[in-house]
Amino acid sequence: MPTVVFTPSGLRGEVEPGITVLDAARRVGADLDSVCGGKGICGRCQVTPTFGEFAKPALVSDPTHLSPAGALEAAYRGRRPLGSSARLGCAAHIEGDVVIDVPPDSQVHRPVIRKSVDLSGLVVDPIVRLYYVEVEGAALGGGRSDLMLLLDALDQQWSLVGLTMGTTALAVLQPALSRGQGCVTAAIHGGRDIAALWPGFVDTAYGIGIDVGSTTVAGHLCDLATGEVLASAGRMNPQIRFGEDLMSRVSYVMMHDHGQEQLTAAIRGGLDELVGELTTTAGVSRTDVLDLVLVGNPIMHHLVLGIDPTPLGTAPFALATDLAIDARASDIGVQCPHAHLHVLPCIGGHVGADAAAAVLAAGPHRSDLI
Repeated sequence: MPTVVFTPSGLRGEVEPGITVLDAARRVGADLDSVCGGKGICGRCQVTPTFGEFAKPALVSDPTHLSPAGALEAAYRGRRPLGSSARLGCAAHIEGDVVIDVPPDSQVHRPVIRKSVDLSGLVVDPIVRLYYVEVEGAALGGGRSDLMLLLDALDQQWSLVGLTMGTTALAVLQPALSRGQGCVTAAIHGGRDIAALWPGFVDTAYGIGIDVGSTTVAGHLCDLATGEVLASAGRMNPQIRFGEDLMSRVSYVMMHDHGQEQLTAAIRGGLDELVGELTTTAGVSRTDVLDLVLVGNPIMHHLVLGIDPTPLGTAPFALATDLAIDARASDIGVQCPHAHLHVLPCIGGHVGADAAAAVLAAGPHRSDLI
């Protein structure tokens, strides 16, 4: 009898060969949605099979243990697109031991994760600032590029010097100047990098802060000018299907040749989906998100950054780095083309960037009692 394991619930059971994933979920009590009665119309029963060797449930999940995609899935045209690795639970039949991940959108009783943020007493001092400038037009034979003319304008009108500009922002420079008739708003990150440009006058820019926990991932989208939280969202950490706790995930990396890559891909995909949910809720374009800040425990910190976490699983529990990381959001698969990425430093092998953020926010070092 095949064994089926559903994640993130961890429910498992033995089922007869040929049963559909949807029927198996109902048999073992897993939370899998469906409103069309298994006709392949609603698309709510979408699941993602996970393949490989799983030590905790002691089974090998192989692609041959599910029936191949057939006519029902090929003909599916529901409102929710069927991803490349997804299957319809009503169409996929179980033929052997298999691990099935039920994503939040496919759960009847999907988790509502709330982690509130208290910004009372906050002093707004954003690392990204906006500057409206009027740029002199290029002249025939003038010998000055549009970038140099922009830098001249920022120097003359705002006393900003020594600025750099990456290729992503550079690609929108001339279109912005053209549409704004020489007037643009420049977003300057850290007083040195031109992160984004918009035609005309713009006075809003946004940042996102995310806490990457071992069980849940929670994020907040903020207006960088006012500090107002415009959207909050959370979801289960998709790595749960590889193990419920941190050490089981470290063990998975140790025991599988591509375990680290699988865990990193899972959390990065989850982060990008969370950012998409936040921007959609707030009615904000991803291109207007200019700063992304991440915190997490040491193992989550390393996996998000694509660093092998196994040294954290054995003495002396050495971190790869205890420095803050500055990069681009796109470096970790988050599709916000103009966003910088800042990852707070871990304090020690068992004290992560989440603890560092809590200390920074609480500010005991600023207390008069010390």
